[in-house]
Amino acid sequence: MKSVAIISSQAYSLINFRGALIRDLVDSGVQVFALAPDIDDEMWLALEKIGAKPEQIALSRVGFNPVKDLWDTLSLIKQIKRLRPDVTLTYLIKPVIYGTVAAYFAGVPRRIALIEGLGYVYTASDRQLTWRKSALRYVVSFLYKISLTLADRVIFLNQDDIREFLGARLVAPSKVIHVDGVGVDLNYWEEKPPCLVPITFVMVARILREKGVLEFVEAARTVKAKYPALKFVLLGDVDLNPSSLAQAEVQAWVDEGVVEWPGHVDVKPWLTKSSVFLLPSYREGLPRSTQEAMAVGRAVITTNVPGCRDTVMHGVNGYLIDAKSSSQLADAMTKFIECPSKIVEMGRESRKIAVSRFDVRRINTQIIEILLGAGQVWSDRRGRKF
Repeated sequence: MKSVAIISSQAYSLINFRGALIRDLVDSGVQVFALAPDIDDEMWLALEKIGAKPEQIALSRVGFNPVKDLWDTLSLIKQIKRLRPDVTLTYLIKPVIYGTVAAYFAGVPRRIALIEGLGYVYTASDRQLTWRKSALRYVVSFLYKISLTLADRVIFLNQDDIREFLGARLVAPSKVIHVDGVGVDLNYWEEKPPCLVPITFVMVARILREKGVLEFVEAARTVKAKYPALKFVLLGDVDLNPSSLAQAEVQAWVDEGVVEWPGHVDVKPWLTKSSVFLLPSYREGLPRSTQEAMAVGRAVITTNVPGCRDTVMHGVNGYLIDAKSSSQLADAMTKFIECPSKIVEMGRESRKIAVSRFDVRRINTQIIEILLGAGQVWSDRRGRKF
């Protein structure tokens, strides 16, 4: 029996983002080890329920402490040696870097890295690049280059990230594979008619500056002054990320009456009650929140940046705007307010795109082929393979 070790630095993501892949691997007769820190009892049982064997690891999600990271990597090598998987799949920055290195020294025959997005370190913020962030970017790039040299294949979710990594010589072209996102379950995320009374704009994201939260709030404030009956809902929670906004700041917007903020919740019922989905992010891999909204049949307003622009055909299933522009965001919202039929028409187009591109069953088949040794290497838009 083939075995795969999936290594993450966020325990909940193993269920929320890798759950369907784990099920499909298990159904294919593959033994799956699920490795992450902070696997609580509930998560442990949930992973066992879908057929995975949970393994607690020490790797932290945020911060770079060379001594601790080295110690955690040595510990991870021992764990991987004990499990003896045929393949490792690592995702998120620290697992890709340290997990791939650990897998190599543990003698794992095949090592796959998944670059879901470039994250805080590489995303341009609304503030000047600090020396600390600049130094961190240099260190992360150096570590990426080392770890990806040891990977057999590197999966990317958008062409922009591929070009950036190739341009910086962080990965060999022969290792690169492009996959259309991590996919969504189209049976779970069923198409539902949008809410038109009141028109409700929903944003789903961690409460980070780089997600465009400030622009969302400013645009909501502008539009709500003219159309007070509208609803603006922000779903997500504050985070350990250095760019996270403070809870008190978000609560102040709620007290002002600009937005509703339920926090970290099951987004499905909120999407069902929504009209239009928003993600004014500065950069993404290929956002699953947008894919889920599209599957439900929601028109989308998002930014013309890597990852986000891969989800919207401008004027077909939504609108692309410049990043960091609350005025363009407000203008795009107004187009839907003044012509509600676009909410319905573009929502239908979103569902069509989700069905054709983001079906998790099709994408999981691709990923499983890559894990088990098949899968085509990346080719650019002209069809040239590398």
